[in-house]
Amino acid sequence: MKVIEKITLVVYSYIIILLALIFFLLVLGWTNTDIIVMMIEKTLNNTTYTNIMIVISSVFILLSIKCIFFGANSNKEKENSEGILLENESGKLLISKDTIENLVNSVATGFESTENVVTKVIFDDENNVKINLTLLVAPNTIIKELSSNLQIRIKEVIKKATDLDIKEINIQIKNISEKQQEAQ
Repeated sequence: MKVIEKITLVVYSYIIILLALIFFLLVLGWTNTDIIVMMIEKTLNNTTYTNIMIVISSVFILLSIKCIFFGANSNKEKENSEGILLENESGKLLISKDTIENLVNSVATGFESTENVVTKVIFDDENNVKINLTLLVAPNTIIKELSSNLQIRIKEVIKKATDLDIKEINIQIKNISEKQQEAQ
């Protein structure tokens, strides 16, 4: 969809430049107004050209409305993809993905049966926080208990540090740690 928007914006810009050039030539007197009026009359008298002009005009009206009312959303989406923006009467606070990932990593590595923790934070359209956690575990680990404790502890730490509620924490146990297996 972004490619189509860019193409239509380029076409839109060229047409605006053409119209500006025509008005520029008219104001300076370098072209005759009768030529422009004659071209417009020929276009309006031909049904095919009239229908094409209606479609093109409708597209441009919709593009103009989109740019006026929805153009600022692209910056907001960019901002939100990097973090969660919290606002209050005193100002704004952007909590980055890196901050949340570091908090999650510190909690996960605090458990002695976890290793090689990799965290990915995802923000959806409603600014809900989802965490995907991939890790290695010790051979004698009770995985269900570990994952439950991790989820509870991560939610507590994130809530306390950032006041954000975590929608879901998905844990993937990638493998059993080989270091501890060799030691036994």
